[in-house]
Amino acid sequence: QVQLVESGGGLVQAGGSLRLSCAASGRTFSNYVMGWFRQAPGKEREFVASITGVVWSGRGTLYADSVKGRFTISRDNAKNTVYLEMSSLKPEDTAVYYCAAKNAIVISTTGYDYWGQGTQVTVSS
Repeated sequence: QVQLVESGGGLVQAGGSLRLSCAASGRTFSNYVMGWFRQAPGKEREFVASITGVVWSGRGTLYADSVKGRFTISRDNAKNTVYLEMSSLKPEDTAVYYCAAKNAIVISTTGYDYWGQGTQVTVSS
């Protein structure tokens, strides 16, 4: 069982930056692929980014086309935490952002077993 708690959301102007954090419980954090998803009002939840349990040589990350080059996912296995650095934010990035985990080796956009409660990100124009 994994419990996830997101933080770092807020209100930011277009073009600004924000960093989200997700703290995970448990002692086997590095066994989990971690992901970030978002859900805007009236829309379905969508994949944002994911990262493998162990990252080396810059590999082991995956991004949605809409955030590629603007968002960076990273993790600190010693702190059981995954991050989402967001820059050049746009009003269309406004959504509730969710952290998710799956006990797997292969990175993917689906099949996550554990979810956080979400944190609101609002980008004003």
